Amino acid sequence: MFTPKDARMKTTAAKFLIVDDDMVSVMAMQRAMRKLKIVNETEVRHDGQQALEFLREEVERHGRLPPYIVTLDLNMPRMGGLEFLEAVRGDPALERVVVFVFTTSDMPTDVQSAYSKNVAGYIVKENPSETFANALDMLNAYARIVELPS
Repeated sequence: MFTPKDARMKTTAAKFLIVDDDMVSVMAMQRAMRKLKIVNETEVRHDGQQALEFLREEVERHGRLPPYIVTLDLNMPRMGGLEFLEAVRGDPALERVVVFVFTTSDMPTDVQSAYSKNVAGYIVKENPSETFANALDMLNAYARIVELPS
């Protein structure tokens, strides 16, 4: 059904949430974002627990979760990536957040576990600068093209 442009809901630019305890990886991602001229607001959290608390605070602050694209490492202290995914997918206020796994693990069990928790993609950090540049270029296009729920 066609609706006039003015009647459609306005969309909000997606924000990025980098969840990774490795500062070298975080800095490489931020450097790649600058090189690609990705200007979306970006937050960084260093483990799943911090990320979960941050997203829940965003819900409280805005009354709903703003559109986020999360890049998630799996191997982190306190709360790892798979535990984070379990918590997010079990929380009705967070369950629709878009998550891409960025990890060094290419273990088939990790890949399967992540996809069973509805990740949008699983990217293995092989050559960090090249992997980040290619993946972030794809995520930038994704953020510009895809309509995310707000």
